[in-house]
Amino acid sequence: MSFTTAKLSGVGLLVALWILPSASAAPGGDAKRALSSARVEIVESPAATEAFVPRTSMIQSMVAHGIARLTGKTDSRAAWLSLVSTQDVVGLKVYSPPGPNSGTRPAVAGAIINGLIEAGLPRSNIVIWDRNLAELRLAGFAEVAEFYGVRLIGSANEGYDEREFYDSELLGNLMWGDLEFGRKGSGVGRKSFVSKLLTRELTKIINITPLLNHNLAGVSGNLYGLASGSVDNFFRFERDAQRLARAVPEIYALPAVGDKVALSVVDALISQYEGGERGLLHYSTTLNQLRFSLDPVALDTLSLKDLQEQRERAGAPKIKPHTDLYANAALLELGINDVKRIQIDRLKEAP
Repeated sequence: MSFTTAKLSGVGLLVALWILPSASAAPGGDAKRALSSARVEIVESPAATEAFVPRTSMIQSMVAHGIARLTGKTDSRAAWLSLVSTQDVVGLKVYSPPGPNSGTRPAVAGAIINGLIEAGLPRSNIVIWDRNLAELRLAGFAEVAEFYGVRLIGSANEGYDEREFYDSELLGNLMWGDLEFGRKGSGVGRKSFVSKLLTRELTKIINITPLLNHNLAGVSGNLYGLASGSVDNFFRFERDAQRLARAVPEIYALPAVGDKVALSVVDALISQYEGGERGLLHYSTTLNQLRFSLDPVALDTLSLKDLQEQRERAGAPKIKPHTDLYANAALLELGINDVKRIQIDRLKEAP
């Protein structure tokens, strides 16, 4: 069995993987057999923010050190080029709905863009993207794109590819902009089509997500952020935690989506443990951290753990953590969801 088709049904993916006889028979060969553990680099600096505002020079230093430590390269250019090439079209996937204070911070995206440009990537080959162009602008990413001379694109604005989709028995209430909006007939509303931005232009993705709680997914993290921003007809999964827990990892597992991810980053400068997609700094903790990994599941698993601990320290109402999504992701061999199997390397930078 393989993931070479984007048309496998949601049920088929999970059921088929239950019967894999051994790790050696898993999709991806040696790369998948290496999923016995994961590594996360955490770079922290008490000077990373001031009154919740990121300090650009410190963020750039933290990004440079995090990438070097993750890749084992001493030269910044070599570190970036071990993840992407100068011929790649690299899309920085940010999470913009909560705005600049609680979503992905523009300063973090800017620091990564600066590293890519210094490594030799043409500015025209770098894209900042999320689902909605208007939300990107409201979150401050238009200014970043203009400053660095890179492109700003909403995946929904690019339209959707009829050949690449996720199929689920759950029918969606189609909205304007969805590929099948206005169509009639049997099966209309079963599919979530992948944006043409991913299928026709981007060759690599750097996924940058905030440390922000999500009431159903647990965290608005690497898995949820990329899945929700890559396809149409997604809101049908947003009303039920179990539906979301199955759909998100299966969408991420599509070749046109997760296979393009070269790096996953958690913007943990500020952690918001309540509030979902709303920016609520009074439910936030300043951590002044950036986290880097090749394993999106490991990053999200650590985020879930941290959010739960912050709720307890703040005396917030206890919430049963939503872990099924990440267990399903591990089943699909997208990464590690066991904290005991995640190696954490820490670097604390001086102010």
